[in-house]
Amino acid sequence: MLARRASAFARSFATVVDNAGVKVAAVDNGQPTTAVTFLVKAGSRYEPKPGVAHTLKNFAFKSTAKRSALGTVRESELYGGILSASLSREYLALTSEFLRGDESFFVDLMSSFLMSSKFQRHEFQEYVLPVVEAESISASQNPATHALELAHSLAFRSGLGSSLFASPHSHVSLDDVKEFAARAFSKGNIAVLGTGIDSAALTQLVEKALAGASVGNVAAESKPSTYFGGETRVESHGGPETVFIGFGATGPADPALAILSAHLSPQPSVKWSQGLSPISAAIPQGTSVQPVLMPYSDATLFGLLVQGSSAEGVKEAAKVVTSALKESTGLKGDALKMAVAKAKFAAASSLDGRDGIFGALSTKVFANSDASIEATLASIDNVDATAFSKSVAAITKAKPTFVAIGSVQALPFADEVGL
Repeated sequence: MLARRASAFARSFATVVDNAGVKVAAVDNGQPTTAVTFLVKAGSRYEPKPGVAHTLKNFAFKSTAKRSALGTVRESELYGGILSASLSREYLALTSEFLRGDESFFVDLMSSFLMSSKFQRHEFQEYVLPVVEAESISASQNPATHALELAHSLAFRSGLGSSLFASPHSHVSLDDVKEFAARAFSKGNIAVLGTGIDSAALTQLVEKALAGASVGNVAAESKPSTYFGGETRVESHGGPETVFIGFGATGPADPALAILSAHLSPQPSVKWSQGLSPISAAIPQGTSVQPVLMPYSDATLFGLLVQGSSAEGVKEAAKVVTSALKESTGLKGDALKMAVAKAKFAAASSLDGRDGIFGALSTKVFANSDASIEATLASIDNVDATAFSKSVAAITKAKPTFVAIGSVQALPFADEVGL
């Protein structure tokens, strides 16, 4: 049944079309609403100065040559649409969701930000910077978000190690933002993804909207990722005690890590049951463990986020997690089959929503790789016990990335949990 569903999805997904430098892909399953995302290589790994990408993200949907920021809001609401912007380490994503048939207006609206943003000083000072500061403060006060930010910095240093958030000490000027946008908003750095819209129709709209865009790939300059690892500790109060145990690898995403994540996840298949994960029964009450798998174009960060109300509980859970991770190299037989099935289901079910579809496409559309779920499931199926053991052994031999946030006098060091 899963194979039939994957095949149907693969058939419904259009081949990625390179339209004069802009890659376009869409899937139309007959839903009554449409979503279009302009994906731009303007993530934090490409920023020339810390905080510039975060600031540019918050300039989205402000004044352009076609309409003011207020006009954008009013016109979007007249159509009943929703606009959003998000930032990852590799991409800036501008998304509009709207009723089918209104695609011409919303594609024009989003393209106008790329083509004719005014970057006005009063908007920068009154609207953009306050939001940048608020988002940065919020992220720093969330132990899970803070831990992942620190983990990326330790793991990759520069490039993928660049923070998604502007620090309070970064001084980003309006000219910095304008310069970064001028280099990023070129056709070679843009892909357009759609759901609930015909691929040919979207291609025509994009061709018209970006007719005057510059051609090139100037902004997408970042050194190839290198994994380093390391350890850091941050005193913090008011949130759960937090430890992140991670490892990184360079190169294309390894499907074996998706299987490892599924194997270690304590999330049960049946509500209120304990589940069969090797860590489910051993972690103390009041603690949680969440696998983290973050694939990028040329590297992957894998890890486990441990949180709890007490430092002692987190320390014990971290020991359990480390032991289970090391023992995973011997996974085989029915245990491996179960992990493979869970990984395949997670990959397939992620495509039930638009976020999952766009997430799956974003890592593949620029690389011209097969974006179908069928290909993803096949790559997971092709991992046997030998390949799995080799992949896990390789990643765990590297220097670990260890982050502790909370009561650092009581939280463990990396060597105290078996790393």
